[in-house]
Amino acid sequence: MTLSGTPAPVAADRTAIAADAALMGRVAGGDPAATRAVVDRHLPGVVAFAWRMVGDHATAEDVAQDAMLKLWRQAPRWKPKAQIGTWLRRVAYNRCIDLHRRTRPSEDVTALALEDPAPGPSRRLLAAEVSLIVRQAMEALPERQRAAIAMAHFDGMNNGETAAALEISVEAVESLLARGRRTLRQRLTALKPDLLEEFMP
Repeated sequence: MTLSGTPAPVAADRTAIAADAALMGRVAGGDPAATRAVVDRHLPGVVAFAWRMVGDHATAEDVAQDAMLKLWRQAPRWKPKAQIGTWLRRVAYNRCIDLHRRTRPSEDVTALALEDPAPGPSRRLLAAEVSLIVRQAMEALPERQRAAIAMAHFDGMNNGETAAALEISVEAVESLLARGRRTLRQRLTALKPDLLEEFMP
C-alpha cells in the first residue's frame, strides 16, 4: 500500500505500467502511430465510462476529449506510476464530479449496450426496458459508488485499478462495491431474477 492509500502495483500491473510509459514516451516524441494507438485503445472506454457517470453522450464525449487533451499535455512529463487507462478514468471521474449538478437530459434507452444473447424484437424491447431501469438505478447511486460499479462491472477493471483511478484504498473500493451492489439489488428487484443475475452475478 502506498502512502496515498492506493495499492502498490503487482508485477503484472508494473509490466503494463512500463509498457504504457514507453508508449507515452513515443507520444511525447511526436510519434503519430503511438498517438493513434492510445486513442484507439482508450478513447472508447473513457467515453463509455463518462456516459455512465453523466448520462449524456455529448457531455461524455466532451469529458473524454478533455481527459485526452490533459494526457497529451502530460506526455512529456509522464511518470510510470499508473496505466494510461487508469489515469484517464481518474481525470474523467474528477471532471464528471465537477459536472454532477448539470441537469440530466432525457434517457436514451438504446444507448446502454447490454449483451443480447437471443435476437428478436421482443428481446430487444426487453433489453431496452432493462437498460432504462439499470440506468436509473445507477444514476441514483452516489458518485463514487457509481464510478466503482462502472469500472468493475462495465470496464472490467480489478479492485486495484479502480482504487488507483479513484485515489482510494482497495478496502474502500470493496466497501463502495458492496454498498453499490446492495443498493442496485434493492432497486432492481422488479427485474426477472435471471436478468438481474446477468448484471449483478
